[in-house]
Amino acid sequence: MAWGEDEAIGPDVASAGLHVSERIGRDAAAQPDLEEALEASRYASHPYSSHPKEWPPLVEVAEIRQLPPMLIERYNTAAGEGTALCGIFSDIHRAWATVDNSFFVWHFDKWDGQCQEHNVDEQAICAVGLARAKSGIFIEAIQYLLVLATPVELILVGACCSASADGTDPYAELSLQPLPEYMIATDGVTMTCITCTEKGQIFLAGRDGHIYELQYTTGSGWRKRCRKVCLTTGIGSLLSRWVVPNTFKFSTVDPIVDMVMDEERNTIYTRTEGMKMQLFDLGANGDGPLTKITEEKNIVDPLDAPYGGRRTNAPPPRTARSPKPSIVCISPLSAMESKWLHAVVVLSDGKRLFLTTSGGIGSSVGLNSGLRRPTCLKIVATRPSPPLGVGGGLTFGAVSAAGRVHPEDLALKVESAFYSAGALIMSDSSATAMSSLLAVQKGSAAQLSLPSTFGTASRASRALRETVSALPVEGRMLCASDVLPLPDAAYMLQSLYADVECFTGFRKPFEKACIKLWAKGDLPTQHILPRRRVVVFNTMGLMEVIFNRPVDILRKLFDGNTLRSQIEEFFNRFGAGEAAAMCLMIAAKLLYAEDSLISNSVSEKAAEAFEDPGLVGMPQIAGTTALSNTRTQAGGFSMGQVVQEAEPLFSGAYEGLCLCSSRLLYPIWEFPIMVIRRPAGTNKCEDGVIVCRLSAGAMEILESKIHSLETFLRSRRNKRRGLYGYVAGLGDSGSILYKTGPIIGPGGHSNGRSPYNSQIQDMDPADKSASNKKPRLLYTSAELAAMEVRAMECLRRLLRRSGEALFLLQLICQHNVARLAQTLGNDLHKKLVQLTFHQLVCSEDGDQLAMCLISALMEYYIGPEGRGTVEEISTKLKEGCPSYFNESDYKYYLAVECLERAASMANNPDERDILARDAFNLLTKIPESADLSAICKRFENLRFYEAVVRLPLQKAQALDSNADITNGQIDPRHHDTIMLQREQCYEIVMNALRTLKGVGHSRMQSADKSSGVATAVDPASRTKYIKQILQLSVQWPDTVFHEHLYKTLIELGLENELLEYGGSDLASFLQSAGRKHQEEVRAVSSVTSGAAKLHDLSAPILTSQTKYLELLARYYVRKGERIAAARMFLILAERQCSNSEEVPTLDKRYEYLRDAVLQAKSAGIEADSSRKPIDSSTVDLLEGKLTVLRFQMQIKQELELMTARVENISSSSESPSGLFPRDNILADAEAAKAAKDKAKELSLNLKSITQLYNDYAVPFELWEVCLEMLSFANYSGDADSKILREIWARLLDEALTKGGVAEACSVVKRVGSKLDPADGACLPLDIICLHLEKAALDRLSSGEELVGDDDVARALLGACKGLPEPVLAVYDQLLLNGAIIPSLNLKLRLLRSVLAILREWGISVIAHRLGTTSTGASIFLDGTFSLNQTGTANQGARDKIISLANRYMTEVRRLNLPQNQTENVYRGFRELEEKLLSPY
Repeated sequence: MAWGEDEAIGPDVASAGLHVSERIGRDAAAQPDLEEALEASRYASHPYSSHPKEWPPLVEVAEIRQLPPMLIERYNTAAGEGTALCGIFSDIHRAWATVDNSFFVWHFDKWDGQCQEHNVDEQAICAVGLARAKSGIFIEAIQYLLVLATPVELILVGACCSASADGTDPYAELSLQPLPEYMIATDGVTMTCITCTEKGQIFLAGRDGHIYELQYTTGSGWRKRCRKVCLTTGIGSLLSRWVVPNTFKFSTVDPIVDMVMDEERNTIYTRTEGMKMQLFDLGANGDGPLTKITEEKNIVDPLDAPYGGRRTNAPPPRTARSPKPSIVCISPLSAMESKWLHAVVVLSDGKRLFLTTSGGIGSSVGLNSGLRRPTCLKIVATRPSPPLGVGGGLTFGAVSAAGRVHPEDLALKVESAFYSAGALIMSDSSATAMSSLLAVQKGSAAQLSLPSTFGTASRASRALRETVSALPVEGRMLCASDVLPLPDAAYMLQSLYADVECFTGFRKPFEKACIKLWAKGDLPTQHILPRRRVVVFNTMGLMEVIFNRPVDILRKLFDGNTLRSQIEEFFNRFGAGEAAAMCLMIAAKLLYAEDSLISNSVSEKAAEAFEDPGLVGMPQIAGTTALSNTRTQAGGFSMGQVVQEAEPLFSGAYEGLCLCSSRLLYPIWEFPIMVIRRPAGTNKCEDGVIVCRLSAGAMEILESKIHSLETFLRSRRNKRRGLYGYVAGLGDSGSILYKTGPIIGPGGHSNGRSPYNSQIQDMDPADKSASNKKPRLLYTSAELAAMEVRAMECLRRLLRRSGEALFLLQLICQHNVARLAQTLGNDLHKKLVQLTFHQLVCSEDGDQLAMCLISALMEYYIGPEGRGTVEEISTKLKEGCPSYFNESDYKYYLAVECLERAASMANNPDERDILARDAFNLLTKIPESADLSAICKRFENLRFYEAVVRLPLQKAQALDSNADITNGQIDPRHHDTIMLQREQCYEIVMNALRTLKGVGHSRMQSADKSSGVATAVDPASRTKYIKQILQLSVQWPDTVFHEHLYKTLIELGLENELLEYGGSDLASFLQSAGRKHQEEVRAVSSVTSGAAKLHDLSAPILTSQTKYLELLARYYVRKGERIAAARMFLILAERQCSNSEEVPTLDKRYEYLRDAVLQAKSAGIEADSSRKPIDSSTVDLLEGKLTVLRFQMQIKQELELMTARVENISSSSESPSGLFPRDNILADAEAAKAAKDKAKELSLNLKSITQLYNDYAVPFELWEVCLEMLSFANYSGDADSKILREIWARLLDEALTKGGVAEACSVVKRVGSKLDPADGACLPLDIICLHLEKAALDRLSSGEELVGDDDVARALLGACKGLPEPVLAVYDQLLLNGAIIPSLNLKLRLLRSVLAILREWGISVIAHRLGTTSTGASIFLDGTFSLNQTGTANQGARDKIISLANRYMTEVRRLNLPQNQTENVYRGFRELEEKLLSPY
């Protein structure tokens, strides 16, 4: 919130707002309840005081009007012997009178020559009343019903009021409409009085002592339109009245002569001729049956305490000469006056009795007074009669009544009285010459602190003190009534004070409810209420009595040639603060418009008095002796008082400004400005509409008063008047208020024209020696003056801000606040309903809600159904509330208007782009003050992504203009706040990317509907827009923003776009993010090539970091940095994890390592003369790691299969066979558990080959893997060969056990193919061959397994990758060593295997000769095995085969075995030889 360079108002307004809240609370607590004031009066000796004679009168007769001539004529015609009644209808501003059967009614506040007459039948009118017409029964023109009672019938007459031509007087015309169908007989009961409720109920009191109700309806069927119902009698009494003649009724009837309705509490007070008081209850809502609560016969007791006392149980005996007073007036007390006292009774001797209808005393009576119903009628306190002669020769000051005894002939003789809202008018006839009117009202003067002890001082300050004024008049007062304010003014007041305590329960009419405000006294209300007027109907005519307020007295003092001593006396009487507040009201012309206009001379005199230090005093230190006489409190010896810390005590001018400001703001300050208006019978918020609590008229009047006061203060400041001028002349000390140098006097000192120079002087040098002995004051006089001016300036700014808030509320209400509120979200809607005026003026929430409402208002003007232009409404806002709507707001909404027009030009893209560009240019001037979240969405719908990117980034830059966050120089206390605001700006760009990507599309689509622009985008355009956003974003030099951008792109899966369009800091970001957790990422200023910074490979890498490292690797691949990419893939493959859930699978690690090998090999391929050739060891290292990882995956798979196999066996129904089956099950289960645990270990991280061999392969007898690892590790040597042979033996035994020779051959073929045949250590063919051949012979001989002659040979050929030479060499070695092969059968089997090998070798040779495949050549030799042609495609191979065949035929013949066993083997060798020798 700001008005200009010199009007930074945020802290000032907030500080002043707290002070106003404190002042409002203090003033509310300082107003005692009437019961408390009466209780305190028991200890006070001066209950009454008189008005100073030298001052203008406090109560004066404004005008006396004669009775209408036709009324006087009719009365004279009756010669004074007829029945005459009179009264006042204040509701319609009419006086009335009756003479016999004629009723007259006329204006009581003006004589326009109109006096209407209405005649009834020949019977005289005995009672008259006026009731509001119930709705739905009569025509709308009949607003009131005139009730006329004669001895024989009750008559209703319609009263129609119409306004004047200019509309200022709603009761200008009155017409009476006879209603002949609404008449009913009285049944012989003469009515004495009539009272009506605001609901339209009509109650009548009869001379028979009963109360009746006159009920009327529209009439239907057999029911009468009007009927009379007795409310206070039973069936027995009813029969007695109708059956027993009056002649036989001997009981004495005490008729009711007065009946008063309490509208707030729904009770009725009655008075009988015998001075009895009765109390009736109508229920909590006023519509219940009439119930008689109590009847007091001795309510009038002259033996009460002299004054201010409470009734005692044992009063002193009454003297014989004391006449018994009578009741003159009964009046209910409003809740504004007292929560515990409910009625006041005025006696004929002037004494007042204050009654309650509840059983308790004091504060307990008022608890839940709105819910508790009356139970009794009890006197709580009494008030003595005012002293005689108070209006004549009584001097100024307090009037003591203590110990005063008047003779009987000097006592007051009150004939009639009127009490309303704290004011009492009595007609006194004690004087012989003429009667007088005594006006008693609450005194407004400040309470003087008399010497007292203990708590009597505070009690005396709360005591009720009243001022008495006497008006000599001709004639006797017959009745009186308040002059009600006009409906418009009453509605305004009711709107302001509707939620104030004791006003919430008031019903219509507002005119009567507003009268209750006068009970608060003149000081709190004289700025808003007019002067109080009472019309008195006496025997000589109508008299209008005016009660002047203190501000009226002061205005008249300024208007005349008043001595300064009288002004000083006024300040002394009311206190400097109150008097200064009244000077402000006069100077700023804040008084009610109904009063006479204030001249400029009077206004200037009031302003000078407000600035006069001799009247208002000077700012001082509390507790010092230098206080001015206007602020000094007389007191006695202050023994035992607590010494308080010295604090600045400002002058009466500041106190007056505080009082005036707080009283102006009191009815709206701490109350919600909006309420929810709901249909009848529901309490749900969603069933109502939001409306402003204040009426437009109330806000306009209050704004006008606040504006006038602020304008006056600003003009005095600009003119350097009063303390303003003094502070401006202090040089540097005055800088607390003025930024520029002093303008009064040379050298920064005043030239003496300010009256404050005579009050604030530097210490005389002669007195400095004495001052050295005293402690130095906390503040100098100049500092105190500057502090007070600063405080007054804060209040002035608060007033200006409040006036602007009221103007804004008026403007919003003119445009249907309910419709504007519908545009707010649920949270803002709730805040708006709970928002107080204090918060609207002083808080950030108030600023936010005001901005939202202004935004909704602007949308109304610039929307598709707009009613104007931005220029039109902006001019009003800039002039009326610049702190809520400044130049930046104006530019913002101009831009919104351009965007709205652009959105409507879907068919004209060129014009649309021009308008979007204009809006963008406007917003670039005010990026920090625009609502970018909404405005950028409009640009986004127009596909103007330059604004979507640059506007948020400009705002983020404005939030940190010095780049403190980037440089790391920000204050830690502000870092989080500024960073949060910047991130909000960044999110606007990120949301645009999300929308294009389709993330949250449904949510965005609903937001787009308001602009009327389709959101459908084809894939090509979407790619183009994303590219545009990325390019614009990367160009902006904000590394913090780049981090958010890169993270968002990764989240949205736009990695390819990130790598393609990322900035120069992308590699640095990915490196930093890969090393740290996502929340700890910090931008680095420089980019380093390669993966030099990623050297901490042992540290755990989180899953959130992995994606950054993957992207970094891809980035290196894209940039051609193969070695860096390979290193990055290696890091990913070998990464450690602190959480097992984040561990990558071995397959994923294998993929990383495979990519690393690929990049390393590619680097070697791409190496040329310009680059350093890659070291081959890197590729070897990576390939070795890949092989080891393959071993680890193989071991893990074997362990998992082992676990699954055992689990399947355990879950099957079949029991394992064996000697100890249960032991086998347990052993297998333990092994499975161990295998499972080891498999889990293998999945966590990479293992070395040593770990895999020793910890996993060997313990779990994974011999195949062991052989592969030993081969990979180049395991050789004598000792090593022994280990390898042992492993092979175990592997073959395991295979034989598991599946026989066939399984063993399969294992040899599978494992051997993975080993190098030239490596005899890893593939000991002799051991394998001998082991398999023996097993085959044994199993074949025993019939255990059918083994083919060539099974072992084929397995060995498969292990040697189809090379026959190594296999034949092994067989040849075995056959030549007789010690190894002692068995002839085993030799024969070896020869069969050799034959099989030679046949396969021969097939390959024939295939080469015939130019066909080995399969085709096998037809000749009936072979099926295919040999490697690379070893047989030569003539030497054929010769070698023939030679071997000859030699082995000889070996067969040498066997000492039956021919039938060797013949087939021999013939096989021979046939092979023949085939090879043949020409085919």
